[in-house]
Amino acid sequence: MNVRLHPAQRFSAPSTIQRGAPLKELMGRELVMLIGQSLAQAMPDFDVRRFRARAVRNLDKLELKERALSIAHAMAEQMPANFDELAPLLLQSFGPELEQTEGNGLAPFFYFPHVHLIAVYGEPCFESGMAANYEITKRFTAEFSIRPFLMRWRSPCLAVLKRWASDANPHVRRLVSEGTRPRLPWAMRLPEFQADPNLSLPLLELLKNDSELYVRRSVANHLGDIAKDHLEVVLDVCEAWLDELDGADDAAADNRRWMIRHAVRHPAKKANRRALTIRTRAAPRGKRNRERGR
Repeated sequence: MNVRLHPAQRFSAPSTIQRGAPLKELMGRELVMLIGQSLAQAMPDFDVRRFRARAVRNLDKLELKERALSIAHAMAEQMPANFDELAPLLLQSFGPELEQTEGNGLAPFFYFPHVHLIAVYGEPCFESGMAANYEITKRFTAEFSIRPFLMRWRSPCLAVLKRWASDANPHVRRLVSEGTRPRLPWAMRLPEFQADPNLSLPLLELLKNDSELYVRRSVANHLGDIAKDHLEVVLDVCEAWLDELDGADDAAADNRRWMIRHAVRHPAKKANRRALTIRTRAAPRGKRNRERGR
């Protein structure tokens, strides 16, 4: 074991979900031990033994999210009650940022309890809470922890996300889309965003030409979420985004076309005529050229 590695780097996790191995098992004793070590590095007075005893209590009886939340509460017990004071210590306990957008496996779940801590304890403190979301998303994802902030601090939160849409880090840019998805799986719904797609659509406009598939896939899935409640709005957006490509013949245009096809795939499967037409228009250049030659 290389003790010089950050505890998060020593967390052993499979590359994918394994059959017969529930995801909740990641939130086990090894994780608790490593989180305790990371917190002790940031807080010399942190009692690792006390933390471990509290964090593993009844852990076997809990499911994935409940385990992460229980560990988060155990973390908070020895940290400042004021999140403005807690946040700098939490950030000091973090390991290195992810260096890539794919192939990270399940190891980033090391930070799943941290996400719950930010969501529960950070919500009252906008600035420090958003700073924590910014840092955690570069190591795991803040798509779950940012949602309480969107509920409580909608306008200032959207203003921050507008800036983050041009961040150099693709994990931060992806959060702008993924964190505001109205129907994000595993996460709380965002009723206001579900009712009014114009809350998030301006953010998607900023991301529609993103260089990373990782980000564009989130934009497509976000449009798919909106389509479940406002199909015509999404079809209008997709048609407008296609119209912008008239005359274009480059990789960026193909990236846009893929994103649009992905966004309307579900209504197209239900034989919605506009969605089918959009998917035909958004077909890859080679396929469209072959069809024109018939």
